[in-house]
Amino acid sequence: MVGRLLLTIAFILGAGFATAEVRIKDIVTFEGVRANQLVGYGLVVGLDGSGDSLRNSPFTRSSIEGMLGRLGVGNLSDEELRTRNTAAVMVTADLPPFARRGMPVDIVVSSLGDARSLHGGVLIVTPLVGADGEVYAVGQGPLAVGGFAAEGAAAQIVSGVPTVARIDNGAIVEREIDFALSSLGSIRLALRNPDLTTAYRIATVINEASLPASAQMLDPGTVEIAFSEKSRMPDVLAQIENLMVSPAASARVVVDSKSGTIVIGADVRIDEVAISQGGLTVSISESASVSQPEPFSIGETVIIPQTDIAVMQRESGFAVVGGQVSLQELVDGLNAIGVSAREIISILQAIKAAGALHADLKVI
Repeated sequence: MVGRLLLTIAFILGAGFATAEVRIKDIVTFEGVRANQLVGYGLVVGLDGSGDSLRNSPFTRSSIEGMLGRLGVGNLSDEELRTRNTAAVMVTADLPPFARRGMPVDIVVSSLGDARSLHGGVLIVTPLVGADGEVYAVGQGPLAVGGFAAEGAAAQIVSGVPTVARIDNGAIVEREIDFALSSLGSIRLALRNPDLTTAYRIATVINEASLPASAQMLDPGTVEIAFSEKSRMPDVLAQIENLMVSPAASARVVVDSKSGTIVIGADVRIDEVAISQGGLTVSISESASVSQPEPFSIGETVIIPQTDIAVMQRESGFAVVGGQVSLQELVDGLNAIGVSAREIISILQAIKAAGALHADLKVI
Protein backbone atom coordinates (compact mmCIF):
# COMPACT_ATOMS: atom_id res chain seq x y z
CA MET A 1 0.00 0.00 0.00
CA VAL A 2 2.86 2.37 0.85
CA GLY A 3 4.62 1.62 -2.42
CA ARG A 4 1.39 2.10 -4.36
CA LEU A 5 0.77 5.47 -2.72
CA LEU A 6 4.31 6.69 -3.35
CA LEU A 7 4.26 5.66 -6.98
CA THR A 8 0.89 7.32 -7.53
CA ILE A 9 2.19 10.58 -6.05
CA ALA A 10 5.31 10.30 -8.20
CA PHE A 11 3.19 9.95 -11.32
CA ILE A 12 1.10 13.01 -10.52
CA LEU A 13 4.16 15.16 -9.81
CA GLY A 14 6.06 13.93 -12.84
CA ALA A 15 3.20 14.40 -15.27
CA GLY A 16 2.37 17.88 -13.95
CA PHE A 17 5.98 19.08 -14.12
CA ALA A 18 6.49 18.02 -17.70
CA THR A 19 3.69 20.24 -19.06
CA ALA A 20 3.72 23.14 -16.57
CA GLU A 21 4.67 26.64 -17.65
CA VAL A 22 6.83 28.73 -15.33
CA ARG A 23 8.12 32.27 -15.33
CA ILE A 24 11.58 32.82 -16.79
CA LYS A 25 12.71 34.44 -13.52
CA ASP A 26 12.09 31.16 -11.68
CA ILE A 27 14.49 29.09 -13.79
CA VAL A 28 17.31 31.56 -14.58
CA THR A 29 19.62 34.01 -12.85
CA PHE A 30 20.64 37.36 -14.36
CA GLU A 31 24.33 37.96 -14.90
CA GLY A 32 25.70 40.32 -12.26
CA VAL A 33 22.50 40.28 -10.20
CA ARG A 34 23.63 38.17 -7.27
CA ALA A 35 24.32 38.26 -3.55
CA ASN A 36 27.79 38.69 -2.04
CA GLN A 37 29.02 36.85 1.05
CA LEU A 38 30.20 38.81 4.08
CA VAL A 39 32.08 37.55 7.13
CA GLY A 40 33.24 39.02 10.41
CA TYR A 41 34.73 38.13 13.79
CA GLY A 42 33.10 39.38 16.96
CA LEU A 43 32.17 38.78 20.58
CA VAL A 44 28.90 37.72 22.16
CA VAL A 45 28.39 38.93 25.73
CA GLY A 46 25.74 38.38 28.38
CA LEU A 47 25.89 34.58 28.43
CA ASP A 48 24.88 32.87 31.67
CA GLY A 49 28.17 31.07 32.31
CA SER A 50 27.94 29.15 29.02
CA GLY A 51 30.60 31.10 27.13
CA ASP A 52 34.20 30.27 26.22
CA SER A 53 36.65 29.13 28.86
CA LEU A 54 39.53 31.60 28.56
CA ARG A 55 42.10 28.89 29.29
CA ASN A 56 41.06 26.87 26.22
CA SER A 57 40.22 29.86 23.99
CA PRO A 58 43.18 32.28 23.99
CA PHE A 59 41.75 34.23 21.06
CA THR A 60 38.68 35.05 23.17
CA ARG A 61 40.93 36.41 25.93
CA SER A 62 42.86 38.56 23.43
CA SER A 63 39.61 39.90 21.96
CA ILE A 64 38.22 40.80 25.38
CA GLU A 65 41.44 42.57 26.35
CA GLY A 66 41.47 44.49 23.06
CA MET A 67 37.82 45.49 23.39
CA LEU A 68 38.22 46.66 26.99
CA GLY A 69 41.43 48.49 26.08
CA ARG A 70 39.61 50.51 23.39
CA LEU A 71 36.94 51.37 25.99
CA GLY A 72 39.52 52.60 28.46
CA VAL A 73 39.79 49.49 30.65
CA GLY A 74 43.22 47.89 30.60
CA ASN A 75 46.03 46.19 32.51
CA LEU A 76 43.92 43.22 33.65
CA SER A 77 45.76 40.21 35.05
CA ASP A 78 44.86 36.58 34.40
CA GLU A 79 43.35 36.33 37.88
CA GLU A 80 41.09 39.32 37.24
CA LEU A 81 39.85 38.08 33.86
CA ARG A 82 37.91 34.88 34.51
CA THR A 83 34.60 35.53 32.81
CA ARG A 84 32.56 32.70 31.26
CA ASN A 85 29.88 35.06 29.93
CA THR A 86 31.64 35.88 26.65
CA ALA A 87 32.11 33.86 23.46
CA ALA A 88 34.09 34.45 20.30
CA VAL A 89 31.91 34.05 17.20
CA MET A 90 32.04 34.17 13.43
CA VAL A 91 29.34 36.32 11.84
CA THR A 92 28.19 35.63 8.27
CA ALA A 93 25.67 37.38 6.02
CA ASP A 94 24.58 37.64 2.40
CA LEU A 95 24.60 41.14 0.93
CA PRO A 96 21.65 41.13 -1.51
CA PRO A 97 21.97 42.68 -4.97
CA PHE A 98 21.25 46.42 -5.21
CA ALA A 99 21.47 46.78 -1.41
CA ARG A 100 21.54 50.46 -0.46
CA ARG A 101 23.27 52.18 2.45
CA GLY A 102 21.21 51.85 5.63
CA MET A 103 19.36 48.73 4.49
CA PRO A 104 19.10 45.98 7.17
CA VAL A 105 20.21 42.41 6.43
CA ASP A 106 20.00 39.15 8.39
CA ILE A 107 23.11 37.64 9.97
CA VAL A 108 24.09 34.23 11.33
CA VAL A 109 26.29 33.96 14.44
CA SER A 110 28.34 30.78 15.07
CA SER A 111 30.49 29.96 18.09
CA LEU A 112 34.23 29.73 17.47
CA GLY A 113 35.45 28.47 20.85
CA ASP A 114 34.16 25.97 23.40
CA ALA A 115 31.01 27.84 24.45
CA ARG A 116 28.16 25.51 25.39
CA SER A 117 25.33 27.81 24.34
CA LEU A 118 24.72 31.29 22.91
CA HIS A 119 21.27 31.55 24.47
CA GLY A 120 20.60 35.00 25.91
CA GLY A 121 23.72 36.56 24.37
CA VAL A 122 24.12 39.91 22.63
CA LEU A 123 26.47 40.48 19.70
CA ILE A 124 28.53 43.65 20.07
CA VAL A 125 29.50 45.83 17.10
CA THR A 126 31.05 43.58 14.43
CA PRO A 127 32.28 44.81 11.02
CA LEU A 128 31.41 42.49 8.12
CA VAL A 129 33.88 42.43 5.23
CA GLY A 130 33.68 41.12 1.69
CA ALA A 131 36.18 39.13 -0.37
CA ASP A 132 38.03 42.38 -1.18
CA GLY A 133 38.61 43.16 2.52
CA GLU A 134 36.30 46.19 2.55
CA VAL A 135 33.66 46.66 5.26
CA TYR A 136 30.17 46.51 3.75
CA ALA A 137 27.99 46.12 6.84
CA VAL A 138 28.09 46.30 10.63
CA GLY A 139 26.19 43.85 12.85
CA GLN A 140 24.95 44.05 16.42
CA GLY A 141 21.98 42.91 18.50
CA PRO A 142 20.41 40.17 20.68
CA LEU A 143 20.67 36.58 19.43
CA ALA A 144 17.78 34.24 18.66
CA VAL A 145 18.88 30.65 19.34
CA GLY A 146 16.84 27.73 18.00
CA GLY A 147 18.30 24.98 20.22
CA PHE A 148 18.96 24.66 23.92
CA ALA A 149 21.28 22.80 26.27
CA ALA A 150 20.76 21.79 29.91
CA GLU A 151 22.98 19.73 32.17
CA GLY A 152 23.21 18.50 35.72
CA ALA A 153 25.71 16.62 37.81
CA ALA A 154 25.23 13.29 36.04
CA ALA A 155 23.36 13.97 32.80
CA GLN A 156 22.80 16.55 30.10
CA ILE A 157 20.37 17.15 27.25
CA VAL A 158 20.94 19.07 24.03
CA SER A 159 18.24 19.96 21.52
CA GLY A 160 19.14 21.46 18.18
CA VAL A 161 22.38 23.45 17.89
CA PRO A 162 22.60 26.01 20.72
CA THR A 163 25.94 27.35 19.45
CA VAL A 164 24.43 28.83 16.27
CA ALA A 165 22.03 31.78 16.30
CA ARG A 166 20.40 34.30 13.99
CA ILE A 167 19.71 38.02 14.21
CA ASP A 168 16.96 39.15 11.85
CA ASN A 169 17.85 42.56 10.40
CA GLY A 170 20.92 42.42 12.64
CA ALA A 171 23.29 44.29 10.31
CA ILE A 172 23.18 47.67 8.59
CA VAL A 173 24.64 48.12 5.10
CA GLU A 174 27.42 50.73 5.19
CA ARG A 175 28.83 50.43 1.67
CA GLU A 176 27.07 49.89 -1.66
CA ILE A 177 28.30 47.77 -4.55
CA ASP A 178 28.30 49.81 -7.75
CA PHE A 179 26.34 48.11 -10.52
CA ALA A 180 24.71 50.30 -13.19
CA LEU A 181 22.16 48.01 -14.79
CA SER A 182 20.88 50.64 -17.23
CA SER A 183 24.36 51.17 -18.70
CA LEU A 184 24.63 47.62 -20.07
CA GLY A 185 23.88 46.97 -23.71
CA SER A 186 23.33 43.24 -23.17
CA ILE A 187 22.87 40.79 -20.35
CA ARG A 188 23.12 37.03 -20.04
CA LEU A 189 20.63 34.66 -18.46
CA ALA A 190 22.14 31.63 -16.71
CA LEU A 191 19.86 28.58 -16.49
CA ARG A 192 19.77 26.95 -13.06
CA ASN A 193 19.43 23.56 -14.80
CA PRO A 194 21.29 23.80 -18.13
CA ASP A 195 19.33 22.22 -20.98
CA LEU A 196 19.47 22.83 -24.73
CA THR A 197 15.72 22.59 -25.24
CA THR A 198 14.89 24.92 -22.36
CA ALA A 199 17.46 27.51 -23.49
CA TYR A 200 16.04 27.40 -27.03
CA ARG A 201 12.49 27.87 -25.74
CA ILE A 202 13.53 30.86 -23.61
CA ALA A 203 15.19 32.58 -26.57
CA THR A 204 12.16 31.87 -28.77
CA VAL A 205 9.66 33.23 -26.22
CA ILE A 206 11.68 36.46 -25.79
CA ASN A 207 12.01 37.02 -29.54
CA GLU A 208 8.27 36.51 -30.05
CA ALA A 209 7.30 38.97 -27.29
CA SER A 210 7.63 42.13 -29.45
CA LEU A 211 10.08 43.80 -27.08
CA PRO A 212 13.03 46.11 -27.95
CA ALA A 213 15.40 43.20 -27.34
CA SER A 214 16.69 40.11 -29.14
CA ALA A 215 17.72 36.84 -27.52
CA GLN A 216 20.27 34.27 -28.65
CA MET A 217 21.11 30.89 -27.12
CA LEU A 218 24.88 30.65 -26.57
CA ASP A 219 25.01 27.21 -24.92
CA PRO A 220 22.71 24.92 -22.87
CA GLY A 221 23.16 27.13 -19.81
CA THR A 222 23.29 30.65 -21.28
CA VAL A 223 20.95 32.93 -23.22
CA GLU A 224 22.20 36.40 -24.18
CA ILE A 225 19.81 39.32 -24.55
CA ALA A 226 20.78 42.42 -26.54
CA PHE A 227 18.83 45.67 -26.02
CA SER A 228 18.22 48.27 -28.70
CA GLU A 229 17.54 50.96 -26.07
CA LYS A 230 19.85 50.94 -23.04
CA SER A 231 17.69 53.36 -21.07
CA ARG A 232 14.75 50.95 -21.19
CA MET A 233 16.78 47.92 -20.08
CA PRO A 234 15.31 47.65 -16.54
CA ASP A 235 11.75 47.97 -17.88
CA VAL A 236 12.35 45.34 -20.57
CA LEU A 237 13.94 42.94 -18.07
CA ALA A 238 10.90 43.29 -15.81
CA GLN A 239 8.73 42.14 -18.72
CA ILE A 240 11.09 39.36 -19.79
CA GLU A 241 11.32 37.75 -16.35
CA ASN A 242 7.53 37.35 -16.25
CA LEU A 243 7.26 35.63 -19.65
CA MET A 244 6.04 32.02 -19.39
CA VAL A 245 8.04 29.09 -20.75
CA SER A 246 7.78 25.29 -20.55
CA PRO A 247 11.12 23.88 -19.30
CA ALA A 248 12.21 20.52 -20.67
CA ALA A 249 12.42 17.80 -18.01
CA SER A 250 15.08 15.09 -18.10
CA ALA A 251 14.02 11.46 -17.76
CA ARG A 252 15.05 10.76 -14.18
CA VAL A 253 14.17 8.48 -11.29
CA VAL A 254 15.15 9.76 -7.84
CA VAL A 255 15.23 7.28 -4.95
CA ASP A 256 15.73 8.15 -1.28
CA SER A 257 16.84 4.83 0.20
CA LYS A 258 16.62 6.14 3.79
CA SER A 259 12.94 7.07 3.75
CA GLY A 260 11.77 4.86 0.87
CA THR A 261 10.60 7.84 -1.21
CA ILE A 262 10.53 7.39 -4.99
CA VAL A 263 9.96 10.15 -7.56
CA ILE A 264 9.68 9.19 -11.23
CA GLY A 265 9.65 11.74 -14.05
CA ALA A 266 6.94 11.64 -16.68
CA ASP A 267 9.39 11.00 -19.57
CA VAL A 268 10.75 7.76 -18.11
CA ARG A 269 10.46 4.82 -20.51
CA ILE A 270 11.07 1.11 -19.90
CA ASP A 271 11.62 -1.72 -22.39
CA GLU A 272 9.67 -4.93 -22.04
CA VAL A 273 10.62 -6.71 -18.82
CA ALA A 274 9.16 -9.42 -16.58
CA ILE A 275 9.22 -8.65 -12.85
CA SER A 276 8.83 -11.16 -10.03
CA GLN A 277 9.04 -10.35 -6.33
CA GLY A 278 8.75 -12.82 -3.45
CA GLY A 279 9.56 -12.71 0.22
CA LEU A 280 10.49 -15.11 3.03
CA THR A 281 9.83 -14.14 6.67
CA VAL A 282 11.35 -16.08 9.57
CA SER A 283 9.82 -15.38 13.01
CA ILE A 284 11.65 -16.53 16.16
CA SER A 285 10.09 -16.23 19.64
CA GLU A 286 11.66 -17.21 22.94
CA SER A 287 9.77 -18.36 26.05
CA ALA A 288 10.48 -20.37 29.18
CA SER A 289 8.61 -22.92 31.31
CA VAL A 290 9.26 -23.80 34.96
CA SER A 291 9.50 -27.44 36.12
CA GLN A 292 9.02 -27.89 39.86
CA PRO A 293 9.41 -31.17 41.87
CA GLU A 294 6.53 -32.77 43.75
CA PRO A 295 5.95 -31.64 47.34
CA PHE A 296 8.14 -33.40 49.94
CA SER A 297 10.27 -34.91 47.20
CA ILE A 298 13.94 -34.53 46.42
CA GLY A 299 14.51 -32.32 43.37
CA GLU A 300 15.24 -28.85 42.08
CA THR A 301 13.20 -26.24 40.28
CA VAL A 302 14.37 -26.12 36.66
CA ILE A 303 13.67 -23.43 34.02
CA ILE A 304 13.29 -24.99 30.60
CA PRO A 305 13.78 -22.59 27.62
CA GLN A 306 11.51 -22.95 24.61
CA THR A 307 12.05 -21.59 21.13
CA ASP A 308 9.29 -21.32 18.51
CA ILE A 309 10.32 -20.79 14.90
CA ALA A 310 7.75 -19.97 12.21
CA VAL A 311 8.52 -19.59 8.52
CA MET A 312 6.12 -17.66 6.31
CA GLN A 313 6.64 -17.34 2.59
CA ARG A 314 4.64 -14.81 0.63
CA GLU A 315 3.46 -15.93 -2.74
CA SER A 316 5.55 -14.24 -5.37
CA GLY A 317 3.72 -12.31 -8.04
CA PHE A 318 4.85 -12.04 -11.62
CA ALA A 319 4.06 -9.10 -13.86
CA VAL A 320 5.09 -8.37 -17.42
CA VAL A 321 5.62 -4.73 -18.34
CA GLY A 322 5.27 -4.10 -22.06
CA GLY A 323 7.90 -2.50 -24.29
CA GLN A 324 8.47 1.29 -24.18
CA VAL A 325 5.82 1.79 -21.53
CA SER A 326 4.84 5.12 -20.03
CA LEU A 327 5.00 6.04 -16.37
CA GLN A 328 1.33 5.17 -15.79
CA GLU A 329 1.83 1.68 -17.25
CA LEU A 330 4.90 1.19 -15.07
CA VAL A 331 2.91 2.18 -11.98
CA ASP A 332 0.10 -0.21 -12.88
CA GLY A 333 2.56 -3.06 -13.45
CA LEU A 334 4.33 -2.62 -10.11
CA ASN A 335 1.06 -2.15 -8.24
CA ALA A 336 -0.15 -5.44 -9.69
CA ILE A 337 2.57 -7.24 -7.74
CA GLY A 338 1.67 -5.50 -4.48
CA VAL A 339 5.25 -4.76 -3.41
CA SER A 340 6.36 -2.25 -0.79
CA ALA A 341 8.28 0.95 -1.41
CA ARG A 342 11.67 -0.53 -0.47
CA GLU A 343 11.06 -3.53 -2.73
CA ILE A 344 10.25 -1.13 -5.56
CA ILE A 345 13.66 0.49 -5.06
CA SER A 346 15.34 -2.88 -5.59
CA ILE A 347 13.17 -3.53 -8.65
CA LEU A 348 14.10 -0.18 -10.24
CA GLN A 349 17.79 -0.82 -9.63
CA ALA A 350 17.48 -4.28 -11.18
CA ILE A 351 15.66 -2.86 -14.24
CA LYS A 352 18.41 -0.26 -14.63
CA ALA A 353 21.09 -2.98 -14.36
CA ALA A 354 19.26 -4.99 -17.04
CA GLY A 355 19.47 -2.00 -19.41
CA ALA A 356 15.70 -1.65 -19.71
CA LEU A 357 15.30 1.64 -17.81
CA HIS A 358 15.86 4.59 -20.16
CA ALA A 359 16.37 7.24 -17.51
CA ASP A 360 18.92 8.50 -15.04
CA LEU A 361 18.55 6.58 -11.77
CA LYS A 362 19.76 8.73 -8.87
CA VAL A 363 19.94 7.24 -5.37
CA ILE A 364 20.33 9.72 -2.52
